[in-house]
Amino acid sequence: MTLIQSAKLNGHDPYDYLKDALIRLPTQKNNAIDELLPHNWKPAIPDKV
Repeated sequence: MTLIQSAKLNGHDPYDYLKDALIRLPTQKNNAIDELLPHNWKPAIPDKV
């Protein structure tokens, strides 16, 4: 629940955030794991505008 609320507070869609973070987690380097936190997260493939 905390990750969902944090994603919302940072302006992210919780579903998109969790899906992307969980997909990237197994291949994420240990020293870059903080990139997956809601306040640092950027989608792997940004939406086309």
